[in-house]
Amino acid sequence: MAKTYSEEPIKVPRFNEESGFYTTPQRSKIMSKIRGRNTKPELAFRKALWAEGYRYRIDYKKLIGKPDIVLKKYRTAIFIDGEFWHGYDWQERKKRIKSNRKFWIPKIERNIQRDREVNAKLEELGYTVFRFWEREVNKNLALCLKQVIEHLKEHEEH
Repeated sequence: MAKTYSEEPIKVPRFNEESGFYTTPQRSKIMSKIRGRNTKPELAFRKALWAEGYRYRIDYKKLIGKPDIVLKKYRTAIFIDGEFWHGYDWQERKKRIKSNRKFWIPKIERNIQRDREVNAKLEELGYTVFRFWEREVNKNLALCLKQVIEHLKEHEEH
């Protein structure tokens, strides 16, 4: 499937020493521990959804953006986004990035842009999209789950 974007994609430079970016072995070790899937908030959300009797697919590759959780029957996609990678409170946080700013700022702004594009494309395909911050799921799993379940029950009635 060819990717078409409504706006010009933000150009993210390659992260390598030739481009002027550097990293310490300690930072590299820390970054290597960051997980892209099966994070604790994702696992907690999935477990709670399963306990409510809903069955789903995880990291569904057949949909754009590979949603963390997809309920195909209900045409519902759920993303649980990390605060750093997806730009939580971005205008404030952007000011606090100290090293490799020429890489990280375009990188995260492109992620934000891509999230909007993915949402729009999924909605075009008839999906309802839920996006939760990891901190939301950690602090108030019940409320996040309630939003999704209310939508699913509404869908069952139709």
